[in-house]
Amino acid sequence: MKMTFRSFWALAALLAGGGVLADDAAMVERARSIHDRAITIDTHVDIPLNFGTEAYDPMRPGPRGQQMHIPTLREGGLNAVFLIVFTPQGDLTASGYTRALSEAFTRFSAIHRVTSEMYPDDWELALTADDVRRIHADGRKIVLIGVENGYPVGNDLNLMDVFYDYGARYFGHTHIGHNQLGDSSMGLDRTLAAPEPLHGGLSGLGRAAVKRANKLGIMNDVSHAGIATTLEIAELSGAPVIASHSGVRALYDHPRNLTDEELKAIRDSGGVVQVVAFDTYLRAPPEQKTAALRALREAFGIRDFPDFARLSREQLAEYRLKADEIELRWPKATVSDLVDHIDYAVELIGVDHVGISSDFNGGGGILGWDDASQTFNVTLELVRRGYSDEDIEKIWGGNLLRVMEAVEAYAEASGYNAARQADRSALMLQGE
Repeated sequence: MKMTFRSFWALAALLAGGGVLADDAAMVERARSIHDRAITIDTHVDIPLNFGTEAYDPMRPGPRGQQMHIPTLREGGLNAVFLIVFTPQGDLTASGYTRALSEAFTRFSAIHRVTSEMYPDDWELALTADDVRRIHADGRKIVLIGVENGYPVGNDLNLMDVFYDYGARYFGHTHIGHNQLGDSSMGLDRTLAAPEPLHGGLSGLGRAAVKRANKLGIMNDVSHAGIATTLEIAELSGAPVIASHSGVRALYDHPRNLTDEELKAIRDSGGVVQVVAFDTYLRAPPEQKTAALRALREAFGIRDFPDFARLSREQLAEYRLKADEIELRWPKATVSDLVDHIDYAVELIGVDHVGISSDFNGGGGILGWDDASQTFNVTLELVRRGYSDEDIEKIWGGNLLRVMEAVEAYAEASGYNAARQADRSALMLQGE
C-alpha cells in the first residue's frame, strides 16, 4: 500500500478511534454538515439466508460478521442500502436453476419481512428514486433490492418480471463463474487467471436480458462481468448501466476491477461506477495473509460467504477471533485507499459517474469503514481530498439517483410495464 503523508495521518486518526487533529475541527464540522445533508446510498450489502431471523435481527447488532443493522445505519448516517438477492454460481442445469431460484426467493422474502412486518417504522422498501427521497424526508432508513447473479432466472426471462415486481432495481448478470447469460471476470476456481470464455461476452439470452431489464426499469449491473461482457452490456443497454461494487484495475490489477476501457464505457452509457470498500480489490494483500485466511476458511469449512450462515454463534465468534488476529498482523486497506480509487475514477470519467459501495457481509469492510456505523469517515476523507459539497453529495447518492431516474424514464417510454398491468387488469375482469 502506498502510504502518503496525508494517508498516514488519516490512518493514525482512524486507529485512534476516528478522531482527528485539533486543527481539523473546521474540516470535521464541514464534513458533518455535508454528511447530514446528503442522501448516502450504499449499493451493495449482502444478506445471509437467515436474515430477518433471531440469528440476524436487523435491529440488534450481533456477531461481528454482520456489518449492517438499523442501529449502525443510524450511528453512521448511512441512509440507504441495496440489500442483495445473491445466489452462488452452480451447474447450468434445470436442477441448478431451481435450487438457485429457491434461494433467491428466500432472500426476497426476508427483505420484505424485515421492511413490511418487523420494522416498518424504521425503514421502507423503495421502488423508485422518488421513493428514496420521500422516505429520507420522513426520517427513516431506505432499503432497495439488487440481484447479484442472473443465474436463478435460468432460461426463462419472464422471471426478471417477477424479480422486478418483488422490488429488484438492479440486475447483476454474472457472479464468479460463467453462467447462461454471459462470461464472468473470474472462474469458479477463484484464481486471478483469466477464465476461458464460454460465450465471448454475452450469450443470446444475456443480450435479451439486457433489453428486458431496460423495458422493466431495472439497472443493468456489470460488476463481476468479464471485460467483453461489460462492454457489450454498456453498448446494448438503452439506459445507463452501473457497476454496483467494483474497483479500478489501473490501481490494482485484479480481474474483478474495471479497466479504463470499461470505466469509459459505463460513463458513455450515462452510468455510474460504485467504488467498493473491499480490501483485496483495493490493493494486493500480502501473500502470508492470503495463505493464513485460506487456511482459516478451510478449517471452518468456508468455501463462500453463504457458508458463514451455517456456523453456530460459538463457531462464528471463534472464527472472528482468529480472523482478527490475522487482521492485526496484516491490516486491511484503509479509507484512504478507497478514496484513491474514487480519485482515479473521478479524474478519468468525471465526478458525475462515480459512487460508493461497501460489500458489507460479503467480504467488504476496510480500516475506517468496517461497518455501517463508521460511514462518516468516508465523507471526512472526501473533504480532506478537496471535494466540493456538491460533488460529495453526487458521489454519495446523487449520481445513483440520476441513473435510477433515467432507467425509470426509459422503461416508462417503452410501455412494457403499462402493458403488463393492462393484461393483469383484463385477466381480473375475466375472472369476475
